[in-house]
Amino acid sequence: MSVQDSTTLDSSTPVTTGVLLSDPAASKVKALLDQEGRDDLRLRIAVQPGGCSGLRYQLFFDERFLDGDQTYEFGGVEVIVDRMSGPYLGGATIDFVDTIEKQGFTIDNPNAGGSCACGDSFH
Repeated sequence: MSVQDSTTLDSSTPVTTGVLLSDPAASKVKALLDQEGRDDLRLRIAVQPGGCSGLRYQLFFDERFLDGDQTYEFGGVEVIVDRMSGPYLGGATIDFVDTIEKQGFTIDNPNAGGSCACGDSFH
């Protein structure tokens, strides 16, 4: 897995401030970006109101930079998190699963108090 941004409250307690994109997720995003054929796109991860639990994740390619965006780089893939979504996503790990049972991106978010059965929304 790639390195993520962190700070410490004291010498023994790290506090994660960024998102982590696993190596399989970075590889999948890179492959999807290569299919798009554009070099100005990056992966934006956002939290929006909605879904059955109150908030839902959005992952999409974006060419824009917004005021207050946090930018991370994982294996040649640029990831952006907007200012409002940052506090909800601190310490979250985005992975890509490709098994016979399931294929797609997953988000393991330590800030989520709970989620719905579909896994698309959280609170």
